[in-house]
Amino acid sequence: MRNIEITGYGYYIPESTVEFRGQIRHRIPQGSSENQLSMAVKAAQRALENASLSINDIDCIVSTSAVGIQPIPCTAALIHEQIAKGTSIPAMDINTTCTSFVSALDVMSYLIEAGRYNRVLMVASEMASGGLNPNQKESYELFGDGAAAVVISKSSDGVSGVIYGMQKTWSEGAHDTEIRGGLTGYLPKNYVEGSEEYYFDMKGLRILKLVGRKVPKMFDEFKEKSGYSVTDVDVIVPHQASKALGMIMHHLGIPEGKYINIVPQYGNMVSVAIPHALIWGIENGKIRKGDLVLLMGTAAGLTANMLLLRY
Repeated sequence: MRNIEITGYGYYIPESTVEFRGQIRHRIPQGSSENQLSMAVKAAQRALENASLSINDIDCIVSTSAVGIQPIPCTAALIHEQIAKGTSIPAMDINTTCTSFVSALDVMSYLIEAGRYNRVLMVASEMASGGLNPNQKESYELFGDGAAAVVISKSSDGVSGVIYGMQKTWSEGAHDTEIRGGLTGYLPKNYVEGSEEYYFDMKGLRILKLVGRKVPKMFDEFKEKSGYSVTDVDVIVPHQASKALGMIMHHLGIPEGKYINIVPQYGNMVSVAIPHALIWGIENGKIRKGDLVLLMGTAAGLTANMLLLRY
């Protein structure tokens, strides 16, 4: 086990909402002074306050956002400018789109265990509403905006930590979830107003079929290699991907009540979905100190992550 613990957390959700068939989505309205960076900063500041720390106590800042604020520099550097300017705290992005937080938690737990860092601030922030295609109803009604942040530190009790992590990618799904325009594939100079290459594009049914073929086998392998079963786990925090969440959990043999499902209230917040659901579980008494928690989800690529930790 990699001995780390979550010593602080915070999130920020826009107050403005829209509703689609009884499902609430929090989105930054057009013309608002709020943006992806301002949400990231608010979540980060709340996490530091919750941990009773200042930015000078942090050894590394990691952005776990799927969509960057701009191509260069990394999003973590822009967050650094707002909360750590004048310091030399290293800043980096770790990106596996929707599961970026899980990938980063896995990677950074090794670096903390090795003694490279003592306290790491991880921040996910997404303004999905800015890239949705109103002509693609499936995705247009699904996504919400927000930010979430956690501080992870070397465990002080020797009990909390990351037990096991696994990540797999099946690139036959690489073009089922994508934004093609904006970088070198479709250069900005070629942008034409209304071009769908610059909007988010999702082929939901194809993703669902690929997930159905690949993820159950991965889940069986994860349980075997980690040595833990579903019954051993106290709470499962899945990526809040869609209203099909219940069906996917059932397909994996995970009973209702074992996992957190807040899709109706928040929708899919991309990389923010998992850390926000984790924080929501802590604040609402669903996750308690000492609980065995499984983080899991799928992301564009198609990538899947599973990570077991003792909270």
